[in-house]
Amino acid sequence: MRLEEFLKCMDSGEEVKAGSEAHMCMHELSSEAMRLTAQLNSSYHTADEIVSLMRKITGRHVDDSFRLFPPFYTDCGKNLKLGKNVFINSGVKIQDQGGVTIEDGVLIGHNVVIATLDHSLDPDNRANMIPAPVHIGKNVWIGANATICKGVTVGNGAVIAAGAVVTGDVPENTVYGGVPARQIKKIQEEFYDDEN
Repeated sequence: MRLEEFLKCMDSGEEVKAGSEAHMCMHELSSEAMRLTAQLNSSYHTADEIVSLMRKITGRHVDDSFRLFPPFYTDCGKNLKLGKNVFINSGVKIQDQGGVTIEDGVLIGHNVVIATLDHSLDPDNRANMIPAPVHIGKNVWIGANATICKGVTVGNGAVIAAGAVVTGDVPENTVYGGVPARQIKKIQEEFYDDEN
């Protein structure tokens, strides 16, 4: 299966059957991601070298303003889209098969997990996977050890508190925290404008 076909399959949101062509492609992409992330994580790299490696991992343009503190893990990479001035701290794990978009100005704390796959609830088909995209809006701050689950959209300017487990959409300019995450407060208007 070609990469374009795989991404179309993942973006459809349809269940991926264990052992199918798409599932086998997933394993091939995971092997490549493991090889490239091992290279990224195994020694010191300059900021420019990290950007270059992230371009290989994602197969997409990554802006020169991107910053990352390794180690970083992904089990695909090819369905990850990164905006400008994105910062990812150490220990972040992104499962991007279902699609992850990270907009401009996003800050991601230590050990954050972003997941885009669930397994089937049917015990006889438990190895099947159901993808759904995650979209992180502009200028979002995700605190350390937070988990963003499949299908979630985090609105522009939102803050996800450390340790939160986000299972539903987060409105823009709000602070969400807890397990499962819920709104703690709205961010005061003086901190944002209508363009955010």
